[in-house]
Amino acid sequence: MNIARLGSLYEFCRNRKEIVMSIRNIFFATAFAFVSLGAAHADGLRPMEAKSIDLGEVSGVAYYTVERDGFHLVTTLAQGKAGTPIRVVSVLAPGQRVVLSTPDQADGLEISRKGDSVLVHKRNAASN
Repeated sequence: MNIARLGSLYEFCRNRKEIVMSIRNIFFATAFAFVSLGAAHADGLRPMEAKSIDLGEVSGVAYYTVERDGFHLVTTLAQGKAGTPIRVVSVLAPGQRVVLSTPDQADGLEISRKGDSVLVHKRNAASN
């Protein structure tokens, strides 16, 4: 092999590495943009995405799955670490909601379905 061929082979490999690095940078920038968009809707919940629930002495998690008859909301709650867990499954149609509260946390938490979105937010007891 002559020197000219080695030089062009070196340039090809260097350019190829730059192309791969550029593609990788574009991929990471796109992924970061999608994560940022998801963070902007922090009160929204996606299917199979667990959301922590804190009602004072009672805490747990909630998630939902999309089924033919509606969104199946699965909530598991327990009092402290030693409490027996309770699992409640609710089916939400568009416009429906579930309110979770305790005597200590009368305001509680509301999980509602608006179209194809599930929203979780703290609730005021006065907004019944």
